[in-house]
Amino acid sequence: MPVATTISSPELTVTLSDLGAELQSITTATGDELLWHGDTAFWGGRAPILFPIVGRGPDDRIAVNGQEAPMRQHGFARHAMFERAEVTPDSCSYVLRDSADSRAAYPCAFRLTLHYRLSGPTLSVSAEVTNTGDSVLPFGLGFHPAFAWPLPGAGDARHQIRLANGAEPALAHLQDGYLMPERAPSPFAGGILPLHHGLFDRDALIFPDGAGEALIYSAPGSAAPALHFAFHNTPNLGIWTKPGAPFLCIEPWHGMAARAGAGPEIADRPDSLLLNPHATATFGYSLRVV
Repeated sequence: MPVATTISSPELTVTLSDLGAELQSITTATGDELLWHGDTAFWGGRAPILFPIVGRGPDDRIAVNGQEAPMRQHGFARHAMFERAEVTPDSCSYVLRDSADSRAAYPCAFRLTLHYRLSGPTLSVSAEVTNTGDSVLPFGLGFHPAFAWPLPGAGDARHQIRLANGAEPALAHLQDGYLMPERAPSPFAGGILPLHHGLFDRDALIFPDGAGEALIYSAPGSAAPALHFAFHNTPNLGIWTKPGAPFLCIEPWHGMAARAGAGPEIADRPDSLLLNPHATATFGYSLRVV
């Protein structure tokens, strides 16, 4: 059975699970819960780690150098039991290594390490992917945390996302889970996206590039906390909910779903990485509660 681990700072308390190395709770000192609670009536996830793919493959299949196998959307890491490598009062690390089971679907040698650390009102999350084999490692890596919408204390206030770079990045849509080549006009105006459920009638909002390295999720004019995000090595951004569901996913990725009509090779997916033998790539985000 999964084991829960709790870390804390004076401002935040975070609970984590060995299953998927997944966040389970982010609670403020006043007892407000910021993370989605995983109600399966809408969506049972909370903050899954996406590896070795982000999004779907054609007919839910992937291939590595022509070796093809089934793989569910977002990969297998979110369903895997991680090993806790280190725990302190304010930090926790998890490790997942390739196994006979993983190699049956993904014939690659790897080590995936997740680090969670609290410092005051800031939670830092990082992922390290190490190629422990002798062949190039193709993969994508993404974070998929879901937050309360509305935020605690927001009342009826309108929520928004504000990009730190003030940009208006072009929008990509999914069709049946596959990335469409066309780009739609940006829903951002001057870097601000007012949130409403109608935005998600066509599934997630995907910004392949241009969203920048920081944003704020907030309900201006209310008593709700503002969530300040900073991203590292995650050029793609997804924003998603199920229409009517009380959560909002803010998803920094390096890699996206397969293009519509494309083949199953992971290396051919948009923004997939090709990691040389014995090299390590690092990705992450921080969340500061203000």
